[in-house]
Amino acid sequence: MTSFVFPPAPRPSVAISGSTERFPVRRVFCVGRNYAAHAREMGKDPDREPPFFFTKPADAVCDAGGAIPYPPLTDDLHFEMELVVAIGQGGKDIAPDAAEAHIWGYGAGIDLTRRDLQQQAKDMGRPWDWAKGFDLSAPVSPLVPADKIGHPTSGRISLSVNGEIRQDADLADQIWPVRDVVSICSRSVTLAPGDLILTGTPAGVGAIVPGDRVTGSIAGIAEIAITIAARA
Repeated sequence: MTSFVFPPAPRPSVAISGSTERFPVRRVFCVGRNYAAHAREMGKDPDREPPFFFTKPADAVCDAGGAIPYPPLTDDLHFEMELVVAIGQGGKDIAPDAAEAHIWGYGAGIDLTRRDLQQQAKDMGRPWDWAKGFDLSAPVSPLVPADKIGHPTSGRISLSVNGEIRQDADLADQIWPVRDVVSICSRSVTLAPGDLILTGTPAGVGAIVPGDRVTGSIAGIAEIAITIAARA
């Protein structure tokens, strides 16, 4: 039996819709600029260049529905609504037409971003970790198994702040659809059960402040809601 110098932290996990079981989280991959309109609003060319990935720590994932404290070191916290893909079968060099067999289910997530820190990192040629990987920066809705809903390739994805729609697009607007995202990711790392992939955000990202109620929806998949609380 392995002995540790102190008890290991609990395994991060995500709720499963209609079940008391939970989905254990291993790693979190995020796709940058996967909607052309969002690429434009970030000042980038939306040509179909290969997608790039960044990561969040597994324990950045948290259940949606509650309050998330406004994080430290920022005065420009942004929301990014995303489709979440949950991997149930591992593999490497997965072909696009085989990708769906590796997907356990889907959910809705919000990639919270310290935009001012991200811009500083871009300006200085530094990694985005401090901008993307902070505590509670990846609230995720309960996951829905693919064997119940299939593998959606279209459907409205939207987000509102205090009842005002801020993001409104369709999954079909993705530059790289899910099957390609899974395939390309698996060329760089060996995917494993428990991995989550956040597949990019539509245009309309913006700042949120303490007291804001953020709600999102992906048609036929999931809804998500969080409240931004005061600084911790």
